[in-house]
Amino acid sequence: MPNGDLTKPNQKLPLQGAGGLRYARQVGLAGFGLAGQQKLASAKVLVVGAGGLGVPVLQYLTGMGVGTIGIIDADVISLSNLHRQVLYTDNEVGQSKAYTAAAKLGELNSEVDFKIYNELLSVHNALNVIGNFDMVVDSTDNFSSRYLINDACVILNKPFVYGAVQQYEGHVSVFNYQDGPTYRCLYPTPPVAGEIPDCNTAGVLGVAPGIVGCQQALQVVKVITGIGKTISGYLQIFDFLEDSQYKMKLKTKPENKQITTLQTSYEAVVCKTVSLLSVDELYDWYEAGKEFQLLDVREADEFEEEHLEGAISIPYSEFKPTNVIVDKLKPMVMFCQKGARSNKTSQLLQQQYPTATIYSVLGGMDYWQDEFDDEYLVKNNLKVLPPKAEKDLGGAIL
Repeated sequence: MPNGDLTKPNQKLPLQGAGGLRYARQVGLAGFGLAGQQKLASAKVLVVGAGGLGVPVLQYLTGMGVGTIGIIDADVISLSNLHRQVLYTDNEVGQSKAYTAAAKLGELNSEVDFKIYNELLSVHNALNVIGNFDMVVDSTDNFSSRYLINDACVILNKPFVYGAVQQYEGHVSVFNYQDGPTYRCLYPTPPVAGEIPDCNTAGVLGVAPGIVGCQQALQVVKVITGIGKTISGYLQIFDFLEDSQYKMKLKTKPENKQITTLQTSYEAVVCKTVSLLSVDELYDWYEAGKEFQLLDVREADEFEEEHLEGAISIPYSEFKPTNVIVDKLKPMVMFCQKGARSNKTSQLLQQQYPTATIYSVLGGMDYWQDEFDDEYLVKNNLKVLPPKAEKDLGGAIL
């Protein structure tokens, strides 16, 4: 089948299908109704990547009745995929993901049309392919594709739903929607090659992309139908080991909406990587009196509530590497709540100061307090003394 061909003739969807039963549970929802189902039936959604994230996205969008679904993926099914790409089977190893997914999804819902692109999304086809759809779901596993998707969506004024999984952590957001932030507002420049390992080297828990993919599908439905509130303007971060999640507010940067042409290439540049520092190592530095610079990139209210002794505050939302003075004779330690913000700002700072020694603290304040409680913390501008000193002062905290 040539790329782009539909698996069957385009047709109008029966809004409730199969004698009114297929979508009955959705149509019966308050605030969704027949109008919501009609919007899904008329929608055209491109899913880039039919792997760990793409599989749950495709399954639920198909089941819920999105009218036209594009699948673009040049990869084939491999045995190491199957623990997380649960649409495929042992017997399908070596077959095209895009064509295999479309065939199986057609059995799930015969009322949906699939447009298949058995190829990579590239600078040569991105604008043409994405231009055929209302919105894009980024189910890729590499930064080159994400920046390409972002830039094409900005040029074409299309929203896209972002998802990513790294080991036990997941990220979800909606970009370029209703004048909200773009992907470059979160990550202005790509990390250097090899700086952040992919799931082939870092590993991924099978269920993690399933959870993130379902969250992406939910955001797609919200954008299409207008129900509820999308995650646009925020990055939703999931910690699957600790069963916790939080939202990081994103700031729209107008310059990131001025893209008019795609770059010639989106391949990452190779250079020095950022080192990770454990909270135990940082604690040992405090105990030994080692000299180092500590930059806390949490927001101002987080810093004021509590921060490590000697830390300087530059909020992530205001961070510019050109405004940071790095003493190249001392290591620079970047610190935040969980490690995501410090990792990204470390990358930016390393690019600005390639010969400096820069660390990002793994797990941030969460890991610090898990290990050391309030030691070396300043709370509400009051230094927390170690237990022995508190006892000597009759429990008073100065």
